[in-house]
Amino acid sequence: MHILLVEDDHDTAEFIRKGMLQHGHQIDIADNGDDGLHLALTGHFDAMVIDRMLPGRDGLSIVQAIRQLDIHTPVLILSALGEVDHRVEGLQAGGDDYLVKPYAFSELLARLQALLRRSQPDQTQTVLKVRDLEMDLLKHQVTRASKVIDLLPREFTLLEVLMRHAEQVVTRTMLLEKVWDYHFDPQTNIIDVYISRLRNKIDKGFDVPLLSTVRGAGYMLHDPG
Repeated sequence: MHILLVEDDHDTAEFIRKGMLQHGHQIDIADNGDDGLHLALTGHFDAMVIDRMLPGRDGLSIVQAIRQLDIHTPVLILSALGEVDHRVEGLQAGGDDYLVKPYAFSELLARLQALLRRSQPDQTQTVLKVRDLEMDLLKHQVTRASKVIDLLPREFTLLEVLMRHAEQVVTRTMLLEKVWDYHFDPQTNIIDVYISRLRNKIDKGFDVPLLSTVRGAGYMLHDPG
């Protein structure tokens, strides 16, 4: 799951970011309304979490703007304003759900998963497939040739990025940003280590290798058939 979070409170944003990464999800963050709207209009997200009160453009105006442009990505509005009228305003602005602060991360995650289930009722839309390798995003399960493959959360996110870009070269920079949330090169071999672990899990013991290294460019999940 790839989430856009628009939240100006640094501690809250960091709390959500860590929780999402620990559960194997990707997250982009904006700390003001103008940057949040820009990301919402230019990025591709499975869901958006938008705080109601933001510097510059407020959260409800972001939701209204994207709905006017026929962007139907599910939106969960966060707010300290919890009166019935406030919640109604959020939903009428185009929000799909409204969560009042303070809240538990487990509830936030459960609400996002529920929004995705409602917005993608067709199960095939939540399954990525390359040859006999399948990833079920709702069940958070990976199989190859019907054999369940156990992945750690970071490995799951890494494979999801590769599967979403199957038959394309995925650069190290892309992986650092989407999997580790690094916007710089830490000068470590962390990618090589995780690619090696992932290759052992999805290719070892199978007749056709799917994960390849494109020397000098990056990595590719490729079906040679």
